[in-house]
Amino acid sequence: MSLSRLQQPRYLQQCPSPLSPSIPLPCSFSFRVSPYSQRQRRLRFGGHTSSVAVCCSLSQQQQSQILSSVTNGSTVSDRKEIRLGLPSKGRMAADTLDLLKDCQLSVKHVNPRQYVAEIPQLTNVEVWFQRPKDIVRKLLSGDLDLGIVGYDTFSEFGLGNEDLIIVHDALGYGECRLSIAIPKYGIFENINSLRELAQMPQWTTEKPLRVATGFSHLGPKFMKDNGFTHVTFSTADGALEAAPAMGIADAILDLVSSGTTLKENNLKEIEGGVVLESQAVLVATRKSLIQREDVRDITKEILERFEAHLRAVGQFTVTANMRGSSTEEVAARVLSQPSLSGLQGPTVSPVFCKRDGEVVPDFYAIVICVPKKALYESVQQLREIGGSGVLISPLTYIFEEVTPRWQDLLLKLEL
Repeated sequence: MSLSRLQQPRYLQQCPSPLSPSIPLPCSFSFRVSPYSQRQRRLRFGGHTSSVAVCCSLSQQQQSQILSSVTNGSTVSDRKEIRLGLPSKGRMAADTLDLLKDCQLSVKHVNPRQYVAEIPQLTNVEVWFQRPKDIVRKLLSGDLDLGIVGYDTFSEFGLGNEDLIIVHDALGYGECRLSIAIPKYGIFENINSLRELAQMPQWTTEKPLRVATGFSHLGPKFMKDNGFTHVTFSTADGALEAAPAMGIADAILDLVSSGTTLKENNLKEIEGGVVLESQAVLVATRKSLIQREDVRDITKEILERFEAHLRAVGQFTVTANMRGSSTEEVAARVLSQPSLSGLQGPTVSPVFCKRDGEVVPDFYAIVICVPKKALYESVQQLREIGGSGVLISPLTYIFEEVTPRWQDLLLKLEL
């Protein structure tokens, strides 16, 4: 049973509806919210879930305080299973499953119509397929413990809440940037920077700069931080590039990957107009990590698998035979070459053969780790110092003694 209006906190009773045609934001900002894009948060009250509309006119700090004060009432330890949220559709979803598979964490999804699955290698872990923004919201509400989303989604819907912690900030896919784009023609033809855009005399209280975006939190904050005082935002999902040509916006704020779509629609990015760079990140809740040891153990395992695999991407093991008088002499020869140092240095071991009835070390085998971009150069340097029989194989994992990101996480948790 959800709380009645009288039982709800006073700030929720007083919060105006986000369905108002224009809600004033600080510093003369306004944000028009369509009935089809009402922003709501799924919040938990004492274990019960309720839909609460969050007032768009509240500051970031106020919104974070509200979300924090409400979600702090839930008890993570009441739930026994560990929940991992993954994107349900699109390229991000496919790339996430590929990463997990490469780390020997294949998701077992028997029925593609179901939203829940499992990873057999991880004990007591439920995988929940959700929209990226819902993953962040359910991390905030305590319904998920871990999630993989784009950094842009984390920043937009996380609202700076301190209960969300980025465990791994560079999973290596989903790369894009959130950027301002304006037309190449008309009054914008000679505008090439954010500063020039802000100083255009056309923008007044009566006629502000109109920006179409799906980022209703990051957009206003970025423009305010960069000196824009006369600007309005309208929400839109998809095909934002058409908004300036249709006359319903002067600029757009959207995710850009290659920039091809912008060019095809006569739009351009401008200097200083990038709000943030984004890629896939692994996120956890501080509360789950602190309260539950099993969540910490699973997080550590996932993190170590990710780190080991990602560090090995683009790395090759190079093995070669080389004549020499001793391991030290061969090692010195290898280390004299700039591309042959490996991770910590070369591994040198004797290669034994039988000569005149005796077993003697005729050759020494050296093993080094070489990045792909330096592979041919490294082979050439090996040949120059007497290497032969060079063998090359790709690396799958490189495990550290201690994962640096895990140490950093423990420091954040003060554990």
